[in-house]
Amino acid sequence: MDSGQLSRAEALALSGHRHACHVMLYSTTNTQLFGKIPIRYIILMQMRFDGLLGFPGGLVDPSRETLEDGLSRELLEELGVRLPVSIEDHVSSCYGPPLRPISSSSSSSSSSFYSPPPLITHFYVKKIEEEQVKEVERAAASTAADHGLEVLGMVRVPLYTLKRGGGLPLFLSHTFIGNARSQLVSTILRLQMMAREELHKALTLSVQTHRQTAEGLQAALTLTTL
Repeated sequence: MDSGQLSRAEALALSGHRHACHVMLYSTTNTQLFGKIPIRYIILMQMRFDGLLGFPGGLVDPSRETLEDGLSRELLEELGVRLPVSIEDHVSSCYGPPLRPISSSSSSSSSSFYSPPPLITHFYVKKIEEEQVKEVERAAASTAADHGLEVLGMVRVPLYTLKRGGGLPLFLSHTFIGNARSQLVSTILRLQMMAREELHKALTLSVQTHRQTAEGLQAALTLTTL
């Protein structure tokens, strides 16, 4: 397949690879922001321990459990709720980005490096009820084993653009783990959660915001060198 894409079966047939599974949980909603801006969909993501935005999930060992059972286990740890995920929820499998080799010694003079096995990422999309979304959010902040550790909090994706570029444009300008941003965008398009033109505008504004953010970071960096 193109662009590093694999079928689920092809991915599982490979040896010497690690596997990571993540899922986009979403629901429809009739709620409105400020009583006038339709929210339309609730999409859950999370702030990770490393400061990156991503979808719930984690590493799975196919030799010990199915991909779906492993993902359900990860969801229980990260969200505090047992949510069964099925093969029908599977959307894509692809090669993960190459990792930089890690030194096998704490000595900076060591020339020995450990290169972890290549990663294959599996992406799932599961629709749940709005009340289930609220249950997940409550449990994630109160009973989930990984809350405050691997997961720093759940966030909702704002699927609207405000007059001054707030909402989705600003959200997309943040830093995401791996290909989570492209997974989000492609799923929004595939499920027709937004018009293509509306999403294009949001991404355009996000690129502009990213440039401004880079300028702001450079200014902040200058303060530390005075």
